[in-house]
Amino acid sequence: MLSGPTALLLSTVALAVGALALWQVFRPLSQGSKYYLIIFLAGVLPLVFLAYPADLRLPARFRTRRQRGTSAENTPATTASTRPTVTDWVLVALAVVACLYPVLPIGIGSGGGGYNAFLDRQGLLAPTDLALGTVLLLLLLEACRRTTGWILPAVCLLFLGYGYYGGLLPQSWPVAHAGLDFSQLVDAFYNSDSGFYGTPLDVAASYIVLFTIYGAVLELSGAGRFFVDLSAAAFRRSRTAAGRTAVASGFLLGTVSGSGAATTVSIGAVTWPLLRRAGYPPERAGGMLAAAGVGAILSPPTLGAAAFIIAEYLGVSYLQVLGWATVPTVLYYLGILLSVEIDARRSGVRPVVIDVGSPWRLLARFGYHFASLIAIIVFLAVGMSATRAVVFAIVLTVALSFLAPRNDRAYRLTPGRLMTALVTGVRGVLAVTAVCAAAGIITATTTKTGLGPQAAALLIGGAQAVTSDPTLVLVLTALLAAVALSLLGLAVPVTASFVIGWVIVGPALLDLGVTAPAAAMFVFYFAVLSEVSPPTALAAVAAAAVTGGRLVPTMWQTLRYALPAYLIPVAFVITPAGLGLLGIGGVPRIAFAAVVTALSVAVLAVAAGGWLPGVGPAGTPERVLGALAGVTLLWLEPVPVTVGAVLAAVAAAGVFIRRASRPMSGSPANRVEEQL
Repeated sequence: MLSGPTALLLSTVALAVGALALWQVFRPLSQGSKYYLIIFLAGVLPLVFLAYPADLRLPARFRTRRQRGTSAENTPATTASTRPTVTDWVLVALAVVACLYPVLPIGIGSGGGGYNAFLDRQGLLAPTDLALGTVLLLLLLEACRRTTGWILPAVCLLFLGYGYYGGLLPQSWPVAHAGLDFSQLVDAFYNSDSGFYGTPLDVAASYIVLFTIYGAVLELSGAGRFFVDLSAAAFRRSRTAAGRTAVASGFLLGTVSGSGAATTVSIGAVTWPLLRRAGYPPERAGGMLAAAGVGAILSPPTLGAAAFIIAEYLGVSYLQVLGWATVPTVLYYLGILLSVEIDARRSGVRPVVIDVGSPWRLLARFGYHFASLIAIIVFLAVGMSATRAVVFAIVLTVALSFLAPRNDRAYRLTPGRLMTALVTGVRGVLAVTAVCAAAGIITATTTKTGLGPQAAALLIGGAQAVTSDPTLVLVLTALLAAVALSLLGLAVPVTASFVIGWVIVGPALLDLGVTAPAAAMFVFYFAVLSEVSPPTALAAVAAAAVTGGRLVPTMWQTLRYALPAYLIPVAFVITPAGLGLLGIGGVPRIAFAAVVTALSVAVLAVAAGGWLPGVGPAGTPERVLGALAGVTLLWLEPVPVTVGAVLAAVAAAGVFIRRASRPMSGSPANRVEEQL
């Protein structure tokens, strides 16, 4: 943690940025949204270099003995994290100058001169424009390295290299282009609407920062503790109370978090002791916590940052995106709950007594914490913008916080605590802002070179090389896209993964007749699943840190719990009936798609867990049949659904036969236990 004058400076600037974001909702700056983005980035980017240390260390074999003895692994986290270096302060100064340069009203050589003069030089940058645009480019790459690691800057440099050297590729290659010089690239990044100040940064500055402030306000008002207590109270007499509490807590906290790893840590700190008492191994408990935590990015009403980008890209209201996400979210958590029930029976989980009060008493006393969540949906439903809806929800949360009982006065949002929430919310958006601004390198390069249509043609061409049947081409393209998005998500954060996936994979799906909502949500889901996909799996890493379990087994357990989420998005795109999962197409289609997919999720959970609740263990043949049935059911057409249902019935019959042929042994109590 920062301390002293540096902490005061960071908090002051963060408070000013938060106040500006709130002010912009009701009194937008007269110069336009891009002007606001310039000011916002000028406030946020310098804070990244103060809040995130450089953390550049030589490999151990290159360090001297003294350096090895005083490395970050062996010293308290006081120096690097609390005392920015001279280099950090230089980067802070450069960030302020490079970000504010477009709006400075003074002439600097042949450049400068104010905002309008800067815009007039679009396509004809002055040397000063080129120099400071290059500085901002390097600063954003360094900010991304500090906040997300080396991979995203490397991807950005790869796109930059493609834009610069693409003209040297053989022109017969589909991805070749005429080539761009460096000044053209910097112009596209620094002085266009598709670069640094494009849609991703607009989303971060207009939506995400407000929702992170809202999440901080809710947390400081005691909502987080209430959600966990309510989950525990609801299942306190259930045999699977510990597992159900973890899953329910993940969903409830996820409605205000929007971060998979953060939600995983939050619920893990509270529910891991319960899971341990119930007899869950650390790896299995970690997998459950990570899968439940990642659901935060899929759970209305906040979702993740990429959901706001979907609304901007498709030109729809955020409420529509929430509607598209509702049924898949329910199905996702259904799959996790079924896996919890199966694990409890297969592993002999012990009942745990959770000492909490009645859920009805909790709801009566603290149910007001739900009011702001409901208010957001109501405000959106009556046509209010998402930004105004969340600001009014913040105001409502502040007002309701004073309903906290006297022994919980710390949860009342006094002016001082409200300022703390503003600072916390802005600090929570630092990494996202760096990623969103750097994403402009990818989107601008793709726009300038026409890479999107070219990559789409390659993807479709690969599928057409295998078959000429239009349906199979769509299926193969979807599978290839899923693999590509999964691999991409291993390297970059969710927001960047969605942006890259949308400009590369999105056009391929659209060219094959997939509707824009289905294509966008397909890309969104696979971008989100990067947080549970080995070998990176950030949520699983966070869960292993909480439980102390082995990392790789925790990742595989997470993958097992989240398995249905990898298959459901394919149903969005391979058949028109799949649109019912997004709430599109009328009540009959929605009901059919939801019921059949719920059956598919249940069958897949049984196949993955190896246990049919109420019957007993499933053997390998039954599990294979169940897996085939679950996948077949996802093809939401009458014939595949019938085939899938028959396969599921045969698999269930096999489990019954296996149970009947297995001799019952042990005491009557044990026999009853087996039947559960």
